[in-house]
Amino acid sequence: MKTDWMRGCATALVTPFHKDGSIDDDCFVKLVERQVKGGVKLLVPCGTTGESVTMNEAERLHVISLTVGVAKRLGAHVIAGTGSNSTSATIDFTRKAREAGADAALIVAPYYNKPTQDGMFAHFSEIAKSVKDLPIMLYNVPSRTASNITAQTTLRLAETHSNIVATKEASGDFSQVMHILANRPREFKVFSGDDASTLPLAVLGADGLVSVCANEMPRETARMVVHSLNGSFHFARKLHYKLLPLMEANFAESSPAPCKFVMKEMGLLEENLRLPLVPVTVETRARLKAVMKGVIGK
Repeated sequence: MKTDWMRGCATALVTPFHKDGSIDDDCFVKLVERQVKGGVKLLVPCGTTGESVTMNEAERLHVISLTVGVAKRLGAHVIAGTGSNSTSATIDFTRKAREAGADAALIVAPYYNKPTQDGMFAHFSEIAKSVKDLPIMLYNVPSRTASNITAQTTLRLAETHSNIVATKEASGDFSQVMHILANRPREFKVFSGDDASTLPLAVLGADGLVSVCANEMPRETARMVVHSLNGSFHFARKLHYKLLPLMEANFAESSPAPCKFVMKEMGLLEENLRLPLVPVTVETRARLKAVMKGVIGK
């Protein structure tokens, strides 16, 4: 399955909420427009950063539809987060995201139930067979799911299903990612799931980044990714080290709470999260303000 468009900087979009917890549609549309105008052409609604696990199905589908509307108007692509720890529920929602206009699905490894590698393979295989016309990006984030999709399982899935076209690797295991990069099918894409790992993984052959930092600084993050992928490492390094304090501070507490605080300080949204996430502490606020002064100039 051809996915030449799946390359570069993808933003894991935050979901802005009103004080009463409802989704702020107007703010969300403006944030998505800001991304595309800043050079980001891949949009990822309803991922971890979007607090999708605290949204119901109707809300998630609504956020995906809003994203698709902006993407179609401004010339971007949508990789919708559709995964869960239930195979049947994931299939059902992935089909709905496809009908809403998503160009691809980002599907996280099943969390909490901790399947074996055979279980992982069966889970993703069943999904791939059920939406054969939709590209799928695997999402491996063991720190959140308590389960790792091994390199062997990733490669087996890529070789078996033509619509499993990419992986977002947030394992933090460079050896594992290198094994995937060295042995992947020719068209299979590997995206960094960690902002700070983008440049070194690009040197090793990765194809892009699914970014948190781009929510705050889309233009600079997108440029860093472009320079990294094009081999302009002098420019990529300068942007990498400029953004690094922000990349790290975004995880000073549970994401996306730090990112939402920074965006609030930038005047982009209200600092509202859904429980069990809460706003960052006074100490973290001080750290984030210091980082903002150095990175953003505010």
